[in-house]
Amino acid sequence: MSSRVTSSSREGPSIAPARLVRRQVLILGMLLLIGIVNYLDRSTLAIANSTIRNDLGLTATDMGLLLSAFSWSYAFAQLPAGPLLDRFGARTVLGVGLLVWSVAQAAGGLARGLGALLASRAVLGLGEGPMFPANAKVVSENFAKENRGLPLGVTTSASTLAPMIAPPLLTGLMLAFGWRVTFAIAGGLGIVLALAWIALYRNPQQLAEVDQAVDARHGTSASEKRPAWSFREWAFLLRFRTTWAMIGGFVGVIYSIYLYLTWLPAYLESERGLSIADVGWALVVPYLAGTVGMLLGGVFGDALSRRTTRQTRARKVPVVLGLAAGGLCTLPAAFASSTVAAIAWICLAQFFLNMASAGAWTMAATMTDERSTGSLGSLQNFGGYFGGAFAPLITGILVDRTDDFVAALVIASTVAVLAAFLYAFGVNKPIPAYSDHAVGGRP
Repeated sequence: MSSRVTSSSREGPSIAPARLVRRQVLILGMLLLIGIVNYLDRSTLAIANSTIRNDLGLTATDMGLLLSAFSWSYAFAQLPAGPLLDRFGARTVLGVGLLVWSVAQAAGGLARGLGALLASRAVLGLGEGPMFPANAKVVSENFAKENRGLPLGVTTSASTLAPMIAPPLLTGLMLAFGWRVTFAIAGGLGIVLALAWIALYRNPQQLAEVDQAVDARHGTSASEKRPAWSFREWAFLLRFRTTWAMIGGFVGVIYSIYLYLTWLPAYLESERGLSIADVGWALVVPYLAGTVGMLLGGVFGDALSRRTTRQTRARKVPVVLGLAAGGLCTLPAAFASSTVAAIAWICLAQFFLNMASAGAWTMAATMTDERSTGSLGSLQNFGGYFGGAFAPLITGILVDRTDDFVAALVIASTVAVLAAFLYAFGVNKPIPAYSDHAVGGRP
């Protein structure tokens, strides 16, 4: 992991002191931990799916609606999250979001019916909105452009590490204390982390050595500071085909990943006949494969970036390859005759889909000026979760009607392959810096 935060050019000398390296390690550690809690909170409902359905008398369609409610509120939370991050920084916006979603998570344990759980999940989605755009924002401000793939692979790996940890951890808590106390414990952990983030993290502009590095990277001095970020910079992103391809293409990543995240435990129970305890351990292997795919996706993208001047192509190769291969691996998983074969194909799908996810977030942190990475990342995430939110609901409806998951997995495979084509042909060039482009000009 490089400590350079200067230009992406390899000719300038590194000006990052040893304390900046320590800062980078602390940043990645905190973002990874917050991301794990983020996904633990999302996973509690999926892990407790069957128990909550029996306790509250809910149908599979009701559960699909609950699982989708989070995604829809999370998707729309992306629209203000990016501009807020670019305007006020990750310390405040991520810290407040973490507090909000943790309180909502704890409150979910008090729900007595469908309506209360829907409200809890909706607020959970609103609070979690800034999380992954904040990753892109923080990494873009603290790492050189050609070295951002691995840091983003590390921070985004929370989306696979947490689901890997969640089944045995949350299942154990549920068996010991019940699902309501499990919700409260997860929420309390997030509140503690929110206070730690606000206390320890500082935006780069608040730290002299990082601010000087940013100045050097842009060729400015203290007297030539660029004006504060404005809403026009957010709107400027929407003028480019690359932005819209990233918004639409990310649907393929989130649709498949979120289907597995929300319905894989129930699939292994109902279709493969595993007990709750066995499911907790069986889920470890697919998410371990996803974690490896996430990290290798970041390393692969960085390696390609250093070997070519065609940066757009280098950054989209892991995304296109991951989506195409992940979608194709989902088909045999749908028709596998044995549990072992089904899990093996799901592992391969998780590996490639998470490679695509890491590549997509690195793209958000490298395809535009650092000032607008939060906004670009949130736009991409909005598209992904707006479309991906239909995965749990459609799956629930199909399971109620067909009593199996075959149709749901075939649909996920198709969406992933189509998204690969959208990234391949829609992402054609980087988005220029707003300050370098005439306001009245044409892209």
